[in-house]
Amino acid sequence: SAIMKTTALIIASTVVAASAFSPSSMKMSADGVSARRDFFKVVGTAGVAAASTAAFPLVASADIEVPSQVTEYPFPDNWGLTFDYAEDAKKVRDHMYVATGLGKGAVKMEDYGKNMKKEMIDFVSYYRRFPKIAGKPSFSTLYTSINVLAGHYTSYGFKYPLPEKRRKRLYQEYAEIEKSLKRSR
Repeated sequence: SAIMKTTALIIASTVVAASAFSPSSMKMSADGVSARRDFFKVVGTAGVAAASTAAFPLVASADIEVPSQVTEYPFPDNWGLTFDYAEDAKKVRDHMYVATGLGKGAVKMEDYGKNMKKEMIDFVSYYRRFPKIAGKPSFSTLYTSINVLAGHYTSYGFKYPLPEKRRKRLYQEYAEIEKSLKRSR
């Protein structure tokens, strides 16, 4: 988990820092400048790695609770685009969220999958033409999620539910998309 990775990185940074001060790695000069320089060369890389990992944790390391699969759900009647990015992105994300949670034998699963795939293709085909929208974090993450779900539909069809590992990854991306949309990004 993320805590274990951070702990391991801190331990590795400490070992690197300690080895920088060991007599065998230091070349002492009269004023000790080269020793300090050597220390910062060695510790600099480890320090940057430790700080960047702590400051920018990966989305994949976020703890996401994967909801159980459902077979009963409200079938949406609002398929298609409104041509307002924020509204369309939220709608596509919400529809994908439901599609990701559908279990084997879900009611109208094939119809849902066909409508979902058409909506995803329409969304990407329309919005990727606009550089201001295509550069948004919410769009790029949603585009990635769309590729995952569309790839599943292409490979396995509309009746086969997503495997647990793929579902977890998609739910992590949906959480990130929701955060980005709330910040209008």
